[in-house]
Amino acid sequence: MKQQHQAYCYGLITVLLWSTVASAFKLSLRHMDHMQLLLYSSIASLMTLTVILMAQGKLTLLLSMNRRQWLVSAAFGLINPFLYYIVLFKAYDLLPAQEAQPLNYTWAVTLALLSIPLLGQKLSVKDLLALLISYTGVVLISTHGDPLGFTFSDPLGVALALGSTVIWALYWIFNTRDSRDPVVGLTANFACGTIYVLIATTLVSDVMVGDWRGLAGAAYVGVFEMGLTFVLWLKALKLSETTAKVGNLIFISPFVSLILIHFIVGEEILPSTIYGLMFIIAGIALQQIKRKV
Repeated sequence: MKQQHQAYCYGLITVLLWSTVASAFKLSLRHMDHMQLLLYSSIASLMTLTVILMAQGKLTLLLSMNRRQWLVSAAFGLINPFLYYIVLFKAYDLLPAQEAQPLNYTWAVTLALLSIPLLGQKLSVKDLLALLISYTGVVLISTHGDPLGFTFSDPLGVALALGSTVIWALYWIFNTRDSRDPVVGLTANFACGTIYVLIATTLVSDVMVGDWRGLAGAAYVGVFEMGLTFVLWLKALKLSETTAKVGNLIFISPFVSLILIHFIVGEEILPSTIYGLMFIIAGIALQQIKRKV
């Protein structure tokens, strides 16, 4: 198989797995609260990443990290998984999956906005238009297609879903300065973050979960949302001739996710969700069009 075909295979597998996690969030939250979901999914992710490091022969890199590198991971772990997934899972707890998923998908737009003050990038007319188009989609989804009424289905849920995009974008901007192997760094971050989650869950919730369906869902989320997909996506990018060739595959994910949300979770997909998602995708696509020199 040609290298580019291999990249597409890894990319498609990753995108299809990402498409399932919104449904997994909602199904799991029927049997546990958002803190319990985060605790057990973080543990599953940490175990998955550790096994991957062992398979790659990189576990010694994790064990040989110095004090400064562990302090960096202690800070990153506070952002992801701790803060990011607390906000995201609570948003899914408050909102229908068909709303939370597209709103969280605007992280790419948020990343562009935050790159202006933090990375010194300039905002072009094209970028402004892309932002306007994407956030028009956000308003359509959040108001159930009645933007003039400006009545949000759940203001706190919408705020948390959009807030999660800020946290996620900040995490990846700060990560541009991390020179460690990406899988080693992520594993260390989750090792620290899981400790924070365990302490927080003990204080505000209950560590014990009685329903096996919740635990199974958390394990699925930990393996496929937080762990394995990260490594598969890195593999796809490494094999691809250009990042754009596999990067464009991510536009498939939200639409496949809506289909799964309808048939697995049982939500009736609103027309406003579909129209809003099309606006969001259009804005992100416009943002990624390269300027002709």
